[in-house]
Amino acid sequence: MKIEPLVIGDLIAKIPVIQGGMGVGVSLSNLAGAVALEGGIGVISTAQIGYRMPEFDLHPIESNLKAIGEEIKKAKEIAKGGIIGVNIMVATQRYEDYVKAAVAAGVDLIISGAGLPMSLPELVKGAKTKIAPIVSSVKSAQVICKYWLKKYNYLPDMVVIEGPKAGGHLGFSKEQLDNIEEMDYDTEIRNIIEEVNKFGKTQEKEIPVVVAGGIYTREDMEHALSLGAKGVQVATRFVTTYECDASDAYKQAYLNAKKEDIVIVKSPVGMPGRAINNAFMKRAAEGQIPHGRCHLCVQTCKPAETPYCITDALVNAVKGNLDEGLIFCGENAWRSEKMESVKDIMQEFADKN
Repeated sequence: MKIEPLVIGDLIAKIPVIQGGMGVGVSLSNLAGAVALEGGIGVISTAQIGYRMPEFDLHPIESNLKAIGEEIKKAKEIAKGGIIGVNIMVATQRYEDYVKAAVAAGVDLIISGAGLPMSLPELVKGAKTKIAPIVSSVKSAQVICKYWLKKYNYLPDMVVIEGPKAGGHLGFSKEQLDNIEEMDYDTEIRNIIEEVNKFGKTQEKEIPVVVAGGIYTREDMEHALSLGAKGVQVATRFVTTYECDASDAYKQAYLNAKKEDIVIVKSPVGMPGRAINNAFMKRAAEGQIPHGRCHLCVQTCKPAETPYCITDALVNAVKGNLDEGLIFCGENAWRSEKMESVKDIMQEFADKN
């Protein structure tokens, strides 16, 4: 199959691979910059992005907003003209400020999920930054396109379809995730693409649709492209790279994981998620794990009622304190067998013709 570049308005990625945003701290400037340098789109996760700053515990949001600019700048230096994006969760407290910080730093693309980013066009008005909502159903694609068109006379520059095999927080019920094999998600992907294309034609706008969730190899990409997608978003595969911003211990957890170790968990912020089962998950299932100061992560969290602090759990994991950490992953994490370079992965996905 001939692999065409991914075109998002005036942005052109030679290889149609977007590296998925992974928080906390898994995809920062080093990984995103390396992917962009090789012709893909590198994506920084803004979720608690400032966790390494000394003032983070006292002033988490201010630390995050400062880190957004710093990480985008570093990534762009590594990328040497490549495309750098950010992933900003709609559920993030003070979401609008995160978007404005990314735009001010000159980010090329904002990908936004964990809720529908209804106000995103207004927040990037006047900037060159491209915007892409994450959807998981035809209905969510219809809602966002219809609303943006009516309210802002604007359609997405790209749409990301995140399927049930993705990592981290998921836009599906636990029942759906427990019965993935019974889902005909390929048909849903085709229908979403058809719906987005219909909206695009009304405004004579090309809106590329990218498929995420369970994309691990070139074969997976070719299957997504055969459904009508213009590109893919890959996350889990990039964790076990030398360039990934997570600790070596975090990467080793992926290398050690077996298929049966990958489980659906109930996140304390109210969404189902996919993670590697470990000592922390077993303790969390048995009862509440004490936590201290709130880190103001997402709007849906109720600190007094949560079994553990998800920020603490994710920060512990990325730093390598795995017995105290939540290790989010995609369904294919068990396929990780060796450390790789970003360059080698990108060459696998590049056009061979």
